[in-house]
Amino acid sequence: MAAKIHQLESVVIRSLRRFKDRYFPDKAVPDDREPTEDPEQQQQQQQQIGLLDFLPVDLQFLIMTFLSPADICRLGATSHYWRAMVRDPLLWRYFLLRDMPYWPSIDNVTMPRLEMLDTPLSSDDESPDDMEGDNGRMDLRFDFMSEYLKGCPSCRQQWLPSRPAYEVVTSFLQSLVPSAEPRFAMFGPGMEQLDVSFVTRLMHAPDMLPVLGTPHRQINGIGSGISYMFNNQHKFNILTLYSTNRAERERAREQQVSVNNKLFTIERTDESGCPVYSPAPQVQQVCQVVDGFIYVANAESGKGDGECEEAQIHAVLNCAGGSTPKPLLVLSCVSREQPQTISQQNRADEGGTRCRTPCVDMAKRLGLPKISNCWMVQDTVAESLSGLLDGISWLLKCSGVKLYGS
Repeated sequence: MAAKIHQLESVVIRSLRRFKDRYFPDKAVPDDREPTEDPEQQQQQQQQIGLLDFLPVDLQFLIMTFLSPADICRLGATSHYWRAMVRDPLLWRYFLLRDMPYWPSIDNVTMPRLEMLDTPLSSDDESPDDMEGDNGRMDLRFDFMSEYLKGCPSCRQQWLPSRPAYEVVTSFLQSLVPSAEPRFAMFGPGMEQLDVSFVTRLMHAPDMLPVLGTPHRQINGIGSGISYMFNNQHKFNILTLYSTNRAERERAREQQVSVNNKLFTIERTDESGCPVYSPAPQVQQVCQVVDGFIYVANAESGKGDGECEEAQIHAVLNCAGGSTPKPLLVLSCVSREQPQTISQQNRADEGGTRCRTPCVDMAKRLGLPKISNCWMVQDTVAESLSGLLDGISWLLKCSGVKLYGS
């Protein structure tokens, strides 16, 4: 990945330089122009050139790499020249490759089309000869800028449309009306494989999600799960589905071996040799009565079986039933926080990689773009439960809960 980013960096600089030389030849370095002693002509030249316009393209590109997406868009609004420069599709392809591994969440609406990044760089990408349009260039085959801006978490929050005041009041009033307690089934290898028990930490985090207790009702004879309180206003219930019992889990964790999954049975294999799972009868009953699903994935490096996990998720969603597809929250979980010793930009430049599976890669590994359900992947840490509340908030809203202030 680092080699691909460095290769694209040189291509972007070369493309920007050719574009500038062809369509903005007046943006030359002042030293190349004939000096003038007339103060008025000197001031006119400075106004025409601008503070940043005369810098070499290499430095202009370097400056843009330190700007946030919003700042880059503001830079593009300063002049016709910068509007053309910041809309370079290769520039945003570079930003996608560099920044996607550090996005803390992604969902079915903001997921970039990853096939765009797999397309090889061609001579057309490097040359402006075939570019056309009001600013001298076109988006080539893909609009990388739009893909970046819709997926970047900071852009999602900053450019969300503001709600009218009456909608905020209505949301508050609706939050006062008692509603049915939504129920979610939670499963996945991250509950059983991590060094820090995610479920145990969840049950002992009163400052984040206070436990209200275990309701007396039963869900199809399996159990009632545990009820929690979100934001001191909204109750919800989580029914935990373990694939093994506690003794088997502890033994498998100590011996680093896998055990038989009691939640699913393999019916057959498809044409590509991938297993096709069927949930156990009691799991099927649970899937039909819950309002959504929480999948705890093991996001630690080198962990996870993409084909099996994808097949099991599809099996659960397919047997859920109902006229409306039920939402799926994927908690991309690691045991502990990783030390942040190098900045994101330096990590990318030095070829460093994160010690966890990025959210975008997790979504691809689990085959989430192929499903019709609403889904979200959220970075989560079992020890601190960071990221959990963002995921729960999304899941409640997708389940029809009106959250006050959201």
